[in-house]
Amino acid sequence: MPLPPGPDLPPLFLPPSALADDPRRTLPLHGLTFLVVEDSRFACDALRLFCQRSGARLRRTETLRAARAHLKVYRPEVLIVDLGLPDGRGEALIREAALRMPRIPVILGTSGDPGGRAACLSAGAAGFLEKPLESLAAFQRAVLRHLPDRAELANLPGLADDCPAPDPLALHDDLARAANLLAANLQSPGPDPKTAQYLAGFVSGLARSAHDTALEQAASRWRDPQGLQTLAGLVSAKLAQRPAALIAPSG
Repeated sequence: MPLPPGPDLPPLFLPPSALADDPRRTLPLHGLTFLVVEDSRFACDALRLFCQRSGARLRRTETLRAARAHLKVYRPEVLIVDLGLPDGRGEALIREAALRMPRIPVILGTSGDPGGRAACLSAGAAGFLEKPLESLAAFQRAVLRHLPDRAELANLPGLADDCPAPDPLALHDDLARAANLLAANLQSPGPDPKTAQYLAGFVSGLARSAHDTALEQAASRWRDPQGLQTLAGLVSAKLAQRPAALIAPSG
């Protein structure tokens, strides 16, 4: 009678019954450490839930400066960098991190602007995550396909494809931060274009994640004479709502 396959064989060689019980199906990123460079609490909470559901650990920094300090001490297996950050563009950090390869096995860029994909890949990232992140399986596959020892898991059928809901309080906190920065920028002698562009991108990303078309359109018109003022008023109006009411259905 032939011996059954050993537990160390890849999933393609396991019988269906063993495949169904394979823990890698439910925790395919088990043991990995992620460093997420993300200024949005709401976007980071979505990533936290995805990592938690996948068996991975997550650390977060909000700025390029903090991320660079972190990378001098720690080595994550996966680095996810938002392209629009308070102290500069994420592409710069992606370029720096890519030079460390293979020290950092997987580097991904993320943005609410789909046009950021080309800039992200040109900077040296292995892939791009477009916000909002709404598929656990897509997130897992985006990472797995770049890990040689786990690449076969990316094609594993039946990966859990749900979307754990981020905390709406995190979105409320992000909007409060944007409101304060918008007010400060409008009160200055002249709005700073660089800060205004960052804030517009930040609010636009929040709007996409919350499926808020009106807020996204207002953010896109920040260059208009009254664009920042209109955006600040709309953000303040959103803050008057209950946190749970800030997120529209995605359907």
